[in-house]
Amino acid sequence: MKVDVLLGLQWGDEGKGKIVDVLTPGYDIIARFQGGPNAGHTLEFNGQKYILRSIPSGIFQGGKINVIGNGVVLDPLLFKQEAEALAESGHDLTKCLLISKKAHLILPTHRILDAAYETAKGDGKIGTTGKGIGPAYTDKISRSGLRVGDLLHNFEAKYSAAKARHEAILTSLNYTYDIKDMEAEWLEALEFLKKFTLTDSEHTINNALNEGKSVLAEGAQGTMLDIDFGSYPFVTSSNTVCAGCCTGLGVAPRSIGEVYGIFKAYCTRVGSGPFPTELLDETGETICRVGKEFGSVTGRKRRCGWIDLVALKYAVMINGVTRLIMMKSDVLDGFDTIKACVAYTVNSKEVTAFPYEADDSLEPVYVELPGWKTDMTKMQSENEFPEEFNAYLSFLEEELGAPVEIVSVGPDREQTIIRYQEN
Repeated sequence: MKVDVLLGLQWGDEGKGKIVDVLTPGYDIIARFQGGPNAGHTLEFNGQKYILRSIPSGIFQGGKINVIGNGVVLDPLLFKQEAEALAESGHDLTKCLLISKKAHLILPTHRILDAAYETAKGDGKIGTTGKGIGPAYTDKISRSGLRVGDLLHNFEAKYSAAKARHEAILTSLNYTYDIKDMEAEWLEALEFLKKFTLTDSEHTINNALNEGKSVLAEGAQGTMLDIDFGSYPFVTSSNTVCAGCCTGLGVAPRSIGEVYGIFKAYCTRVGSGPFPTELLDETGETICRVGKEFGSVTGRKRRCGWIDLVALKYAVMINGVTRLIMMKSDVLDGFDTIKACVAYTVNSKEVTAFPYEADDSLEPVYVELPGWKTDMTKMQSENEFPEEFNAYLSFLEEELGAPVEIVSVGPDREQTIIRYQEN
């Protein structure tokens, strides 16, 4: 069997959680392969809304094993809060969730360092979520991080050394903080974490594949936030692309099967960084209002703009996308005209390849397509799609070189239309 990968193709917030939930019945195992609690995957069904930060989005479909892989950074306190909230709603995770021993821990001092570093940047702030993600990955790469498996191996000494090292950095930055209450809650959460099965997840995943079981790997954030291929330095701290699945779960490249790429029918971004198609006008405000574009974890307002096919083509190429999934198409139901960026103008020259220096000098080159002016939220089949919407889909498929297999027409899991079912 192969590992199918599902990931975002834009700047995150594409709607990955909903689609993982929709696809989960076809898989035995759902595994998160990177990121941390800065990711907010929103799911809606049966009149309820859930926001997952570290836990895989397959936990709502019974009988499935969910895995937090080694590529994830985990905050025990936020994990405890998330797991307890789910338990209160009837979803006991202790029997269906496995946690990699090699996943790195986010310490209380990581969160403080995150705030200190952002403060030190002044006007050059990247716009992190303040969850300690960057400092945790920094410790991982510098070979000084703490891992989940360390809970079973001389943890107190390792934690004391890491805390002392972080406090020395904070002192050098002249940053004032109070760790007492945060640390007490965090240490208590460590005991809660021990209730779960801590595993060598690379063996778990590969043994399952050898037994003929199916695996869906769930990514966080989006391709354009990848540490290597995103709009650096305004990126996250991990590899959000398909290759990150191999290192984040311990599977070989030859084990990768389908690659599902998720994108919105338009484009959004949170925080600082380049955004060539951003709309600073009433159209952008309308998309934001209708699309309810506010971060599920941070609550921050998202910047909105037309779809960027230059960036999307780049993401499709980097990830080897085989199937596309378009989200929030219903948000554009009321527009007379839909625009799509097909190139950039840079120094009076038109380019169609995503450039090394993606800054505010990029001017989008648009094509215009007629809007469908139809409420699509109640549609249940592609046979109901208006002609103009089908034309938009065909245009995107031709530009991106892959089929749009799934179309979302609303936030609920039932508002999901699967096309090309013969495949």
